[in-house]
Amino acid sequence: MSAFEIIDYRVKKRVIEDFYGIVSQSSIATLGGASYAQKTLEMAKGDFRASSILGRVAPVGSSVQIIEEIAALEPRQIFNLIRNEQPQTIAFIISYLHISKASSLIKMLSSEMREEVVERIGSMESTALELVNKVVRTLARNLEYDEKQTFNQSGGVRRVADLLNSLDKDTSKAVLARLEEKNPAIGNAVRKKMFSFEDLLRLQPGDLQRVTREIDMGDLTIALKSTNPNLRDAILGSISKRAAETLKEEMELLGPVRLREVEAAQDKIINIVRKLEEDGEITIDQEGADRVLV
Repeated sequence: MSAFEIIDYRVKKRVIEDFYGIVSQSSIATLGGASYAQKTLEMAKGDFRASSILGRVAPVGSSVQIIEEIAALEPRQIFNLIRNEQPQTIAFIISYLHISKASSLIKMLSSEMREEVVERIGSMESTALELVNKVVRTLARNLEYDEKQTFNQSGGVRRVADLLNSLDKDTSKAVLARLEEKNPAIGNAVRKKMFSFEDLLRLQPGDLQRVTREIDMGDLTIALKSTNPNLRDAILGSISKRAAETLKEEMELLGPVRLREVEAAQDKIINIVRKLEEDGEITIDQEGADRVLV
């Protein structure tokens, strides 16, 4: 343009006409898109019908919305939605559910599928975008959504440990045993992350002392009601002599306690142990039991 010294009037007029034509066409073109289609359909068919039509032809949802929609369903509804899917797809969905809902869903699976799904969850490190897209496209057919976003990874050894801890003991033990047979590395890693009240014996003496400082003595009194003598002695040895005497007296005075109350008290202590481990204040050592028992 800097090279032009004089522009012929006819050229200038032609350029202006062309520019006007382009601008006119672009202004008309803005009357399109999802918003324009929505308004037009609402005028012709009404709000509800317009949304229904666009829901079948336009990408109005996202991966996040689809997962949230599934998570809001009851366990039986989720099971009906995914029961014919591949184990990897089922594992993917379960890994995003609240642990109580995931536990209920796991129980609905056949034993073979349950073992396969638990192993898949345990081996999840990151979820490939291609897999996320595939899962979303599959489930969107039933939920009337389409995908246009990605979703983060969930799962892994910790997720499996939490899931198995939420199951009844017999089911949990059976699933873990099969997992250790099929995939020893993941099975061993899951076992180390799992923790029951009896596993307090796995803690080093110093770590056990750290745990008892956080425990309410009332909860501890109830929790020890049905425990084995070795664990009782280990805990009594981890607190002061005076505190141990007081605890013994309270245990002797404690009357019959319902099993669910004992389990509730033990769960509180287990949660304290997990929190301290997550904060790096203690270490759950799989081999520590031998040293504590000596």
